[in-house]
Amino acid sequence: MRTKKVGIAGKYGPRYGVRIRRRLTEIETERAKRCVCPRCEHLTVQRVDSSIWQCSRCDHKYSAGAYIPKVRGFRREEVVGGEAAEEGPKEDKKAKGAKKEAKK
Repeated sequence: MRTKKVGIAGKYGPRYGVRIRRRLTEIETERAKRCVCPRCEHLTVQRVDSSIWQCSRCDHKYSAGAYIPKVRGFRREEVVGGEAAEEGPKEDKKAKGAKKEAKK
């Protein structure tokens, strides 16, 4: 039986510990919310299965997070002259060898 204090996790009673039940409450309430459709931009997306979300208005079905229908953004690297621009300055092998010899 669910109560106002514990919410959806009330069905587990005193079992499994407070931390796990609180975490479960957060996940379950977030999962049950309706979310914005990326295609028609209406608040009509619901979870169909694990990581599968569907808009009830335009029937757009897509995959995203297991509990939240948002996909993390990817970090984009700029390619300049065939090499990634985010990499730091490269040292020559000869310069590295000279540094090692200088330390000795």
